[in-house]
Amino acid sequence: MSSDRLLSPAHPIATLVDAIVDRALEEDLAGGDLTSEACVAERTRARAIFVARSELVACGLGVAIRVFERLRPEGLEIGPRVEDGRLCKKGEPMLEVRGPARALLAGERVALNLVQRMSGVATITRRYVDALPVGSRTRVVDTRKTTPGLRVLERYAVRCGGGFNHRDSLGSAVLIKDNHIVAAGGVARAIERARAHAPHTARVECEVETPTQLEEALAAGADVVLLDNMDDAAVEASVAQVRRAAGDRVLVEASGGISLGRIPALARAGVDVISVGALTHSAPAADVALDLSL
Repeated sequence: MSSDRLLSPAHPIATLVDAIVDRALEEDLAGGDLTSEACVAERTRARAIFVARSELVACGLGVAIRVFERLRPEGLEIGPRVEDGRLCKKGEPMLEVRGPARALLAGERVALNLVQRMSGVATITRRYVDALPVGSRTRVVDTRKTTPGLRVLERYAVRCGGGFNHRDSLGSAVLIKDNHIVAAGGVARAIERARAHAPHTARVECEVETPTQLEEALAAGADVVLLDNMDDAAVEASVAQVRRAAGDRVLVEASGGISLGRIPALARAGVDVISVGALTHSAPAADVALDLSL
């Protein structure tokens, strides 16, 4: 994958990372680490190496380092590491940490869980981005279908995989979905109310499922239309409908039932954005191991 197809992803804010790490450590260490305290001498030092057990896109290594730092061991040393977003081969070392053996063992599972989760999201995102035709301007983006409490890490992982982020939260953008349309009394009414109450800086996006709803959304002045659960032929026809009515003024997003195999056709149909819930809700954990040695 060429570097111009990748973002330079900003790392999550440190205080948010620390809150996640601290909760995870408290969950795992509420009663201490009975096994390590019983089996390992207090002054024993060790080296831990994170290793890719399959090809993957590395992500979360800085978070793993923070896990060990939050345990506050004396003499912690961080060795070589690969950068987040780097494609790693099977068997490739990703990160080396040296310090008290008890601390490395205490943080092992939390650090691995986070790295495996984040690398899994980055890896599946890279597959979707790589499926775009060469030269395509279509963006692959995530959704709010994230693991509760881990959104900031998973969205960062999407960026590391070359994807983009959709809205951060319900308060960051106007997105009128099917249930909003029902509650508001129709597409036009929902958009009118959004225009009247939303900040002037906010785009108004409306989900549509039929050509009639699309026509209503365009007539009401939607800035973005979300084509929900349409097959490839319907998407192509809808994009043509938008371009006839509004040219490039209105952005077109496709969502719902987006498999990896559909990405090339959707991009060729001319959609601006493809939102994929599977980037986060169905990403398998990457295979990463921690090898300890004295």
